[in-house]
Amino acid sequence: MIVSSRHHAAARRRLFLKGLSALPLALPFASAHAATDRHLAFRHTHTDEHLDALYRNRHGYVEPSLQRLSWLLRDFRTGEAARMDPRLYDILHALTVTCGGGTFEIISGYRSPKTNSMLRRTGSGGVAKRSLHMDGKALDIRLVGCDTAHLRDAALALGAGGVGYYPESDFVHIDTGPVRSWGPKSA
Repeated sequence: MIVSSRHHAAARRRLFLKGLSALPLALPFASAHAATDRHLAFRHTHTDEHLDALYRNRHGYVEPSLQRLSWLLRDFRTGEAARMDPRLYDILHALTVTCGGGTFEIISGYRSPKTNSMLRRTGSGGVAKRSLHMDGKALDIRLVGCDTAHLRDAALALGAGGVGYYPESDFVHIDTGPVRSWGPKSA
């Protein structure tokens, strides 16, 4: 009986410590009322536009910043913009907390259906017919000062949506769709 009790106590301690280890990942997703100001810095690799935005404060998302972010993340081929899912920014913020900050380099944000079809036809590889880029729910990114394999691992640990890893092109895809992953699992 004593062995069983000790075993149970050890199992509870392991569960408690496991919960504590996940706390840093959960903190960036805390409610807007408990959150402090959240800034993100961006550089679009195709347009060389830069933006440093306060996208969220203790009252919630900052609408003028969301509009500027949607413009920055527009389809650079057609000039079309769409409202981006603000949860993407929360994922990016969590990644800066986990990976140490820096500027996000944007490879692709919103993608118009016309651009998506063109990319599929030209054999760019990895372009889904119903890409979440067309819904404003996906980004292809790098984080300055962070190896993309490490960025991929941090994104996977968040468990907040889809994560694709493209080491040949040196970027990570994140989205707010179902939790799933693709690409090499180790660098």
